[in-house]
Amino acid sequence: MGRYAVRENKWGLVRKILPHKILVRAPNWIGDAVMCEPAVRGLRSLFPEAELMMLAKPVIAELFIAHPGLNAVLVYDDKGAHAGMSGKWSLAGTLRRHRFDLAVLFQNAFEAAFLAWLAGIPRRYGYATDGRVLFLTEPVAVPKGPVPLHQVEYYWNLVRPLGMAGGATFPTLLVSADEDRMVDVRLASAGIDSSDLIVGINPGSTYGSAKRWLSDRFAEVAKRLVRRLEQSESAQVAVVILGAKGEESLGKDIAAQLGGRSVVLSGATTIRELMAVVKRCRLLITNDTGPMHIAAACGVPVVAVFGPTDWRTTAPYGKERSIVREAVDCAPCLLRECPIDHRCMTRISVDRVYEAAVQQLNGLPRLSGLSSLSDSADQPEQPDRTDQTDQTNILSGYTVFLDRDGTLNPDPGYIKSPDQFELFPGVPEALATLKRAGARLIVVTNQSGVARGLLLGDDLEAVHMKLKRLLDGAGASLDAIYFCPHHPDDGCDCRKPNRGMIDQAVREWGVNLDRSYLIGDHIRDIELAKRIGARSVLVTTGVVPPQEAERLKASGPAPDWVASSLTEAADWLLSDASRLSAQICERQGARP
Repeated sequence: MGRYAVRENKWGLVRKILPHKILVRAPNWIGDAVMCEPAVRGLRSLFPEAELMMLAKPVIAELFIAHPGLNAVLVYDDKGAHAGMSGKWSLAGTLRRHRFDLAVLFQNAFEAAFLAWLAGIPRRYGYATDGRVLFLTEPVAVPKGPVPLHQVEYYWNLVRPLGMAGGATFPTLLVSADEDRMVDVRLASAGIDSSDLIVGINPGSTYGSAKRWLSDRFAEVAKRLVRRLEQSESAQVAVVILGAKGEESLGKDIAAQLGGRSVVLSGATTIRELMAVVKRCRLLITNDTGPMHIAAACGVPVVAVFGPTDWRTTAPYGKERSIVREAVDCAPCLLRECPIDHRCMTRISVDRVYEAAVQQLNGLPRLSGLSSLSDSADQPEQPDRTDQTDQTNILSGYTVFLDRDGTLNPDPGYIKSPDQFELFPGVPEALATLKRAGARLIVVTNQSGVARGLLLGDDLEAVHMKLKRLLDGAGASLDAIYFCPHHPDDGCDCRKPNRGMIDQAVREWGVNLDRSYLIGDHIRDIELAKRIGARSVLVTTGVVPPQEAERLKASGPAPDWVASSLTEAADWLLSDASRLSAQICERQGARP
């Protein structure tokens, strides 16, 4: 039996049984498993005292073996000990002996639900897919909407009914110091020193040839990057070619074209070794593959070439600007082999991928020669602040807090359904600009209509799902939405201008308030900004008219800027962040 959690609300005491032992069924593909990681971490935060174990196939088990949120990882060897019906029965017996009281099935197949049922796990929780509803005690409807949901959010939303709040976090993978040292030794045996810079390329795809960019173009991009880095850095540069078993000849062919220092590790690494090698890379050029997600989860800059697959669902999460794709009518087709001319890949030039790689390098502050990268002779002259390359990292490390009603959308009173919700013109484009500049976007909104009984929590969630869809479609994905449901008379610490929602964001996202902005249409937004030490913008699209906003400059909680629209607010914010960065660099004697 699980333990009890007793909470009090205005209607009295509520007693809820919390799970004691939880089984997590991981997805079978590496990329999917990485995109599932935030939800696994979220489960741990929801049930910190529960024993959390994962069931995964061997490759995925290795990926998660050192995950700090898991107590153990059980291997599902479907090609060996657990093959066939007798093997499934044996595995079910093993699971039964663990006496799990909840199974959370991130893997969507019928088999996952059947095994959990066969193991006698009383609560079986997962998406209602693949005809398995009869084996689920708590089936969850698959999210549907006009814009496909990113896989990270797809897995995150599965655990929302269990109590998960806020937006999905970024996937994170950890490599141990011993694994780092092991890779250094292995690379040293190939003539690559620990001080050398590494450009990684991952030219294959086990999914099929349709996902593969041309091998000679991978080689040409790698050669250009090596030359560029060698001109701007004192260290030597080498290329590491990664891939799965069966892709060894592809790796050797590319190595032969490079002509410089390179090592082919295709088919020659375990998953843990692959993680450690990827982590060593300065940059990874890749197709849409599992190593792409591993690199992003290890904090390595990525340039991903997308063809037949849907970038909206499987791009590195929160790093949409790292992808290169050709907008052709037949993509995404999701086919393994192209039946026509492979135009989604053949139309992507070396120049486009190389320029995307330079942008990713320019956005990485740990490079010692960033400025010289953009000064190299083969870099075309760029405009000043308005250039997208320069804007890529202006807001890196910054969080922009956004009010909702009156700031993002017209405020008719209490919005009770998605049909009543529409964004102001220009809002998606303005937020997309901030997102491209590297900002984290978090909405903080008072919603006392919940406490007043004017709308239900489900109504509010439906409105926020529409808000996310509208922004996702414009490339302006929100990182989180926090709301205060309390009545103004409740005296809670989360209703603005109190800072409860901001403090929660700091805990969950590691927000640096010294590098934050708040945009709102109300005096309480500006007062909240002052309380947390953020710079503020008052937009006059809501309750404060322009003439009153001007008066605030002389008295009251004066904003740092007054804007007539969110577009104007975003433009000022970019300019202000650039100015502050220049001042810091000047004080430190460095270039901005």
